[in-house]
Amino acid sequence: MTRPLIFMDPFPRNEAMVFTPDCAAALARMGEVVAHWGSRAPDEMVETNLRRMTIIIGQTAMDRDRLDRAPNLRAILNVKANWEPNIDYEECHARGIHVLSAAPAMAPAVAEYCVAQAIISLRGLGNADALFRAGQEAYGIAGNLRAKSLYGADVALVGYGNLGRALAPLLRPFGVRLKVYDPWLSDGYLRSEGLEPTNLDDAVSQSDVLFLLAGVTTENEGFLNRKRLSEIRQDATVVLASRAEIVDFEDFLSLAGSGAFRAVVDVFPEEPARKDSPWRNSENTLFSSHLAGGLEPSYARIREFMLDDIGQILNGHPPLRMQQANPKQAAAMRSR
Repeated sequence: MTRPLIFMDPFPRNEAMVFTPDCAAALARMGEVVAHWGSRAPDEMVETNLRRMTIIIGQTAMDRDRLDRAPNLRAILNVKANWEPNIDYEECHARGIHVLSAAPAMAPAVAEYCVAQAIISLRGLGNADALFRAGQEAYGIAGNLRAKSLYGADVALVGYGNLGRALAPLLRPFGVRLKVYDPWLSDGYLRSEGLEPTNLDDAVSQSDVLFLLAGVTTENEGFLNRKRLSEIRQDATVVLASRAEIVDFEDFLSLAGSGAFRAVVDVFPEEPARKDSPWRNSENTLFSSHLAGGLEPSYARIREFMLDDIGQILNGHPPLRMQQANPKQAAAMRSR
């Protein structure tokens, strides 16, 4: 029998992330591996291997015409952890081709980041080290006049996908009142998760800590505009850790800089940010450079999930670890 062809086209992931020696050996036991690194696989390489492909690791463009010419294809595993509009998701679903995302593997690290940065922001600890080094520190209550605690806080999640499900258990020990706004999910489902369903107005205006976790779609890009952002509770902490495109980014930083709320930002509309970007001068904002999820334990989980699910699929069983694409939702996503 011809061995399954596993086509690796995982850009922007590199070999150290998804093709370590042990992972490469495991894939070689499952089938023949053809790999391309450093960019998306060129069309000529895709076309040469298209008829034999059984598994694609990456987000190779697969429209209906290509699907017609890939009769052995059984799964597309996106290790970048988002959905791009270069796949015919409906047709894959109709043909029984699994389209999967590694997003669940990234969620624990991002959830950990969210809790840590929220506490640092609430307590005003982002400046404490610099103040001490400059001899301008204040001790005890004098240094905590604006400090807030996560314990007992009103907390809202805008979006309850992989990241929200990883974050909620980390927040519960703090005794928070935990509300969720997610138009894709029913109130009954959210209550079954031990959460309080809420509308967007309440989530934005009635929270001490607001976690912005939604993906960007054709319908919600920029939906948190200046008017909506102006309703955020005075001095609340707002953590932007999913996709920058869901907010009006300039107004978000402007309002934070004016003291309307405290901001934590890990994602940007343009990455990397320009060296001379005015964003770098924004006040009242705790920045990091898309660091929340991208660390070795996350990539180890991606490799683990990927190998588990490829094994499942090649053995004729459904995948268990990665996220299965909802065709309508995946087609609407506009993540970079």
